[in-house]
Amino acid sequence: MSKAVNIDWSTLGFSYMKTDFRYVSKWKDGQWDDGALVEDNNLSISESSTALHYGQQCFEGLKAYRTKDGEIQLFRPDQNAKRMKNSCSRVLMPEVSEEKFIDACIQVVKANEAFVPPYGTGATLYLRPFVIGVGDNLGVRPAPEYIFSVFCVPVGAYFKGGVAPVNFMTSEFDRAAPYGTGAAKVGGNYAGSLFPHQVAVKKGFADCIYLDPATHTKIEEVGAANFFGITTDDKFVTPISPSILPSITKYSLMHVAKEYLGLEVEERDALVDNLGEFKEAGACGTAAVITPIGGISHKDNLHVFHSETEVGPVTKKLYDTLCGIQFGDVKAPEGWIVKVK
Repeated sequence: MSKAVNIDWSTLGFSYMKTDFRYVSKWKDGQWDDGALVEDNNLSISESSTALHYGQQCFEGLKAYRTKDGEIQLFRPDQNAKRMKNSCSRVLMPEVSEEKFIDACIQVVKANEAFVPPYGTGATLYLRPFVIGVGDNLGVRPAPEYIFSVFCVPVGAYFKGGVAPVNFMTSEFDRAAPYGTGAAKVGGNYAGSLFPHQVAVKKGFADCIYLDPATHTKIEEVGAANFFGITTDDKFVTPISPSILPSITKYSLMHVAKEYLGLEVEERDALVDNLGEFKEAGACGTAAVITPIGGISHKDNLHVFHSETEVGPVTKKLYDTLCGIQFGDVKAPEGWIVKVK
């Protein structure tokens, strides 16, 4: 159990803060060890580790939420565990079992319970599990050893003054290749996105929209988040492609849209030249849940959806419902919530 902490929950952003404990497990000679909680937030690894030279690594992101009655819960950690297994498989790293993954997350939350923000602040405890290739190695080959670790950081509400739309621009750069690592949550995807993001911000946009790498005609991702649109006839549409990262938030919103809001849901192409089919649009992911899209600039033409200042009514319902589930105020579908006891 961590000690009491003195944190102003209202001023938290999305930045690193050292918490008391993190979980570390090592893979060697064909198996993972039992893992343990440690206080040291520094890793000592070989200078020749494949994670450093060849990008053999992957990571996840999920949150722990404090409910109105003071309980702590995780939101769909099994889905993060499954996605990490797929990422590990894609870059030839040993998989972390679903049981080990969830147990590590629960251990970290319990050990850092004082850092879980109070209910009502909008703040949460962000968990960052990751796997890296380590050990002495020089050639381009899988590492001889691996580290699986989970650390946590309290993070503030993404939108301080309430959910607000922002504008994006399409990018000439590609986030991932057609048969590349786009569907895996590996660091290289993010390193490659830093420059296009900087270009977009310098032009006054929140981030860039990545189009499909083969034809540049279809929306794929919005920065590091997934795209969705609400059509003029109230359908929830989100792109499908083998180079899109399968967002747990997106698939959760698809379920919410259908089962809670009664919308028709379609996973299909979203053509950048047909933005007029959408009356609302948004980017979804763990950090913000939903970032409403005010407008998209494509070839210097800004297409505005519902509004550049106001959140659309369907987007607002989606956001409120999913947040309600995550914080325990709305009944969750079976199996979505794991209580930390």
